[in-house]
Amino acid sequence: MEKTKQKPLQVVFESLMPEEEGEASQQKSPKQTEKGHAWEFAAIATVPLVLVLGNSMLIPILPDMVREMQISDFQSSLVITLFSVTAGLFIPVSGFLSDRFSRKAVMIPSLIVYGAAGILAGFGAIWGSYPVLIAARALQGMGAAGTAPIAMALAGDLFDGATESKALGLTEASNGTGKVLSPIMGAALALIVWYLAFFALPVFCAISLLAVIFILKEPGRDKPPLKLGEYTRTTLKLIKEKAKWLLTSYLAGALALFVLFGVLFYLSQILEKPPYSIDGVIKGLVLAIPLLGMVITSYTTGAVIKKDGILMRKLMLSGLALMTVSLTAAIFLNGNIYWLIGLLTASSIGTGLLLPCLNTMITGSVEKEQRGMITSLYSSLRFLGVAAGPPLFELMMDRSDTLVFITVSILALAALGLVFFLVKPEAEVA
Repeated sequence: MEKTKQKPLQVVFESLMPEEEGEASQQKSPKQTEKGHAWEFAAIATVPLVLVLGNSMLIPILPDMVREMQISDFQSSLVITLFSVTAGLFIPVSGFLSDRFSRKAVMIPSLIVYGAAGILAGFGAIWGSYPVLIAARALQGMGAAGTAPIAMALAGDLFDGATESKALGLTEASNGTGKVLSPIMGAALALIVWYLAFFALPVFCAISLLAVIFILKEPGRDKPPLKLGEYTRTTLKLIKEKAKWLLTSYLAGALALFVLFGVLFYLSQILEKPPYSIDGVIKGLVLAIPLLGMVITSYTTGAVIKKDGILMRKLMLSGLALMTVSLTAAIFLNGNIYWLIGLLTASSIGTGLLLPCLNTMITGSVEKEQRGMITSLYSSLRFLGVAAGPPLFELMMDRSDTLVFITVSILALAALGLVFFLVKPEAEVA
């Protein structure tokens, strides 16, 4: 009798739980579900946005830093490079920890460290202490390692099917949006006081932190986490089984971002020189044109690919072909600034076709227990590709502008060949 009395009460109690309300609303009102996803999409999108702002927003203030802190150009470049290298090295560690514990257990402390280190870097700038500034930037890189790469894995945990592809496309678009806004914001903040960008970053971190804590509801785990030995063995086995297309996808993503940031660095350099002599906010707006092409394309691609492997393959090949053709044309037309901006925008659109497809394939290729590590390795290589772009392009620019575009067009063609022969997703990506 007690059991029969408790059963209806238990049913009533469970029906009042938020999870059950969510399921009921999902069945009754599609618009309500879309609204729920919209908030989750926005929360996830804040994380890659914060990551990009933490680095790119400082680029316009590097000359001010040299002058105010009386340091060399090389020392100022380490403020960017050390952040990127530290993040690239620690991203796989964060990926493992997110698989071992949970995504939010890594993302929340990482955002706190990231923001707190920004405050420390700002005080280092005020005090004129380069050691404090550079140590804070290294600490920020460690914090950054647990942000956007883990957000990509969390998107794979939270969503499936077309919704997952859309969420991953949005993370790529958010990443690109940060790249569009950050030089403009950095230059604008420097008009008030040159070190203000360091203190602006913690504000963005706080917004993202609140969104992650209160909006993102991480699903529970079906299985207990693997022990370290078993985790290592199964991860290596997984990489070996999927090596042909997985490592090619890693390389294609890294090369695409290496080319993107390399040519943007090239464009930034020539805009400052005669006959253009464009600097500050105006230069940021010009650099935003190719990036805006990538942002719009990334979001659109993520929304349309769903889990269609055949469409992904077509879009990846089309994107790499567009990059190859536009960069090859730039070999002959780089002397005309209007043609150059148009061709670099076309190449960026090609990047926007490629990256959301790679994100969806890589994230969907593994079980939840190892998704953090697999996506983190991918993010780590992308990060190192971004970091390598500017210094290597500067070396090529010292020789000739033609060499720059010959090199990047060959790299785009090589990536196109690798993807054509080695990346052949099934009709429906798992």
